[in-house]
Amino acid sequence: MFEGFEVRRIETTETSIHLRIGGSGSPLLLLHGYPQTHVMWHKIAPALSEHFTVVAADLRGYGESGKPPGGEGHRAYAKRTMARDQVEVMARLGFERFRLVGHDRGARVSHRLALDHPDRVERLALLDIAPTLTMYRQTDQVFATAYYHWFFLIQPYDLPERMIAADPDYYLEKKIAKWQKAGGDTFTAEALAAYQRCFRDPATIHATCEDYRAAATIDLTHDETDLARKIACPLLVLWGAEGVIERCYDVLQVWRERADNVTGKALPCGHFLAEEVPEETLSELLSFL
Repeated sequence: MFEGFEVRRIETTETSIHLRIGGSGSPLLLLHGYPQTHVMWHKIAPALSEHFTVVAADLRGYGESGKPPGGEGHRAYAKRTMARDQVEVMARLGFERFRLVGHDRGARVSHRLALDHPDRVERLALLDIAPTLTMYRQTDQVFATAYYHWFFLIQPYDLPERMIAADPDYYLEKKIAKWQKAGGDTFTAEALAAYQRCFRDPATIHATCEDYRAAATIDLTHDETDLARKIACPLLVLWGAEGVIERCYDVLQVWRERADNVTGKALPCGHFLAEEVPEETLSELLSFL
């Protein structure tokens, strides 16, 4: 995977970020979701690197990036903090402005990054999310059943940590299998092995719980404070036609409440666009970016 890419580790103010970088041209940052790592981009990153300098990074708490303690109020895993990591990474690589694509948790970090650092982001693509505040405010039985992990992972330390650590492979495999298109064969053996290896680390399990705890507390405070602010750059939203986001939200409408220039569409898949339908995802991203 990632043939021709270089593995790097960048020290930031608060932690260290593991990444792969490859290609040439304008910089493009890719941010992954839960419970994965930067490896989720492996089917499309090589093709993107023919047009861009691609940086595929592990979020703090995930993969091989640093896993600092959550701290008071889970501030170490606020999306504001996680976004700042990535701004520092790109600056230290020599990129003051860049294009940005985020999936799942990485898309939530990307949303915050675009709000807090509008001068850094030229174009933004968000994959298979609605705004966090919208999703919590509109919670109903359909959403809570499908996204039960939102309410499980935010339970106080160490209930979810202990339960997941009892069999992390089982938990990860059940979680990602449920989110893909029914009957799909989404994940390569190499990618699945990478996800399992990283997720077996108790520090990863704890850090990812902290990510969700922050999303239900400090992130909501930040989002409520910034309701009047909109994403300034062009925004592309893509989501799975067979996923929860499609069933629960008018996706373009909810993002038009958060950004001035929004386009997007559903793709024929579940949650994992870049791995389920890589050709379609690549085509849409290249056209937009």
